[in-house]
Amino acid sequence: MSDDDERANILIVDDLPEKVLVYRSILEDLGQNLVIAGSGEEALRLVLRHEFAVILLDVQMPGIDGFETAGLIRKRRRSAHTPIIFITAFADEMRQAEGYAQGAVDYILTPVVPEVLRAKVRVFVDLFRMAQQVRRQAEERIALAEERTKRSAAEEANRRLSFLAGAAAVLGQSLDVAVTARDVARLAVPFLADAAAIALREPPHGAGGATLARADGRGVRVEDLRDTGPLPAGLRNALSHALSGSSGSRSESELILALPLRARGRTLAVLGLSREESGREFGPVDLATAEALASRAAIALDNARLHREVQHADRQKNEFLSMLAHELRNPLAPIRNAVEVMRLRQVPPELAWVRDVIDRQIRQLTRLVDDLLDVSRITRGKIELRTEPIDLGAVVTHALEASRPFVEAKGHRLAVAVPREPVHVIGDPARLAQVLTNLLNNAAKYTEEGGQIWLTLRTEAPEAILSVRDTGIGIPPDMLKAVFDLFIQVEQAIDRAQGGLGVGLTLVKRLVELHGGRVEARSAGPGTGSEFVIGLPMMQGAAVRIADFRDGQMATAPASLRVLVVDDNVDAAESLGKLLELEGHEVRRAHDGPTALATADVFRPDVIVLDLGMPGMDGFEVARRIRDRDEGGPLLVALTG
Repeated sequence: MSDDDERANILIVDDLPEKVLVYRSILEDLGQNLVIAGSGEEALRLVLRHEFAVILLDVQMPGIDGFETAGLIRKRRRSAHTPIIFITAFADEMRQAEGYAQGAVDYILTPVVPEVLRAKVRVFVDLFRMAQQVRRQAEERIALAEERTKRSAAEEANRRLSFLAGAAAVLGQSLDVAVTARDVARLAVPFLADAAAIALREPPHGAGGATLARADGRGVRVEDLRDTGPLPAGLRNALSHALSGSSGSRSESELILALPLRARGRTLAVLGLSREESGREFGPVDLATAEALASRAAIALDNARLHREVQHADRQKNEFLSMLAHELRNPLAPIRNAVEVMRLRQVPPELAWVRDVIDRQIRQLTRLVDDLLDVSRITRGKIELRTEPIDLGAVVTHALEASRPFVEAKGHRLAVAVPREPVHVIGDPARLAQVLTNLLNNAAKYTEEGGQIWLTLRTEAPEAILSVRDTGIGIPPDMLKAVFDLFIQVEQAIDRAQGGLGVGLTLVKRLVELHGGRVEARSAGPGTGSEFVIGLPMMQGAAVRIADFRDGQMATAPASLRVLVVDDNVDAAESLGKLLELEGHEVRRAHDGPTALATADVFRPDVIVLDLGMPGMDGFEVARRIRDRDEGGPLLVALTG
């Protein structure tokens, strides 16, 4: 018999030559026949002519994609049970579910880990060659015995392949370490063992160190244990030896296996399998199947562990952003107040220029800090909308007031179209104005000076449609969805020059979604301008009366008030106090809670501007004590970073 007859065929299906070269370099050490197909159509022709131990199938291919190719392979009787491993860069659960529905036995994400891919393929090659060996032995017997042996071997091979495919599907359903450990133990009983135990090397907080599954009269019972102490003696000893690093996976009695679950050079856990109750020894095929299950279990546990680490890092990142934004806001307030004090006083022209530079830069810095803080709030689910029935025309007016100075500074022409009749929605007017302001500022930023911007509001039942369109740089087609991702920027150089962080559109999308709406970006490509379209659900039923802010007037306040400014930041208190004094008010200052209470008793202020985050007695406690003394006392204005 030639070497070629002993070799198994492995089919690699991928339209990219560089990826095929990678898979060849990884798998050539197995010593098998590597057959290459550059498309789904070519793969189907090869499957008709040859028998394969395993098929590595790319999902994203032109023409017939990987899922369709797998479905056609499964429809042919000869290849109905050929193991298929999908290789893809996409990890979402829907695509995984589609892959398993097409009969996949595994699902590998790129870039692949060479050891993992090689180990997976080796298992199926071994199973295939075992089946081939059984087939050749059967051919030497009489016709009846040969047919019976073939049928039995095929059924067993199919049964084991179905078991592994089902195990892969189950282990891909959860990213929780404890749940994954329970699933691994439950899967092994009774198919591979009478009892199975898995011991985690580093159990997550609140989880036990071991899980035991065993068959009873009603099915499989799974128990979570604090440690390996309560396990049956044979399993306990096997797990202990494996955890301590002892070599070998099979006990001397041939009735117990201990399989380390390793991923990326680390032993995450040990899987123990026991057949002591039934007395069935583990054969070569049993060992190959158990190792295939262990390989899948290790990957699933590693994915769960990585997911936990990513969640922890994400929480730390959000907490840092929140802290950073808070700490940056504290020095911004006195600087802004100082600028306003300079504006209310006559200063020489050269100082007026300096004042205006500081004012522009402090406004930009404040906007960036506010964006950071909002992103932190939204990603942590801490943002709360103050919703009410509103007229979107008033929101448009507020957004125009906020963005018009920037638009005019760039020399753009701005066309606004709003219906005469009110357009009613339920929403937070401040947040919706923030959404429109961000879109208008973006349009001004990414349009060359002297460009055109259109802002329109219309109704397309059941939605109110807001649109911001410009003649700017445009958006490449492949970036139309990605522009809403955090820290994504279409033109890095331009955006950096304008001082952007790439968070504005993320805020737009998430704020709109919190209102039950949708937002999409449209562009014919670079240099053709862009349009952002927002759809918000309109109010249903009878119309309500809503104040029209476009014609409204602000109530006038008394000419002079007694104001107490309370802030432990001396610069902030002094600058705000000076600004209020220039406005004609009588001001007192306090830098801690007890002093504020004492000053309030003597000064009897009309208004108290109260910092919440003071050391010792904070602003909340000061407010409570003031209200306890006099419910109808001064107006309290909270001040916080």
